[in-house]
Amino acid sequence: MIANYGYKDGSGEYYISIDTDKCIQCPVDRACTRACPKSMFEIMTDDYDDVVAAVKQSHRKTLAYDCTGCKPSGGYGALPCTSACTPGAIKHSW
Repeated sequence: MIANYGYKDGSGEYYISIDTDKCIQCPVDRACTRACPKSMFEIMTDDYDDVVAAVKQSHRKTLAYDCTGCKPSGGYGALPCTSACTPGAIKHSW
């Protein structure tokens, strides 16, 4: 299942999608939670009783601003969360 966290406003669509099927199989113990400089990810039990990563509620309406430091203009060649996610479960829509 793909879990989408984020919002759409007049400037665009800002979603972080997490493929929970891939996240369940994470061989590096949810490294995305440690890689994000803003600590935007948390581990939760989803509706299917699977332990997966999710975007914290406090960041879901501010993704465009919270992720700015990691986007290419912030000096990173690759996003820390997507690089840490070895199963490739995390995607950004923008």
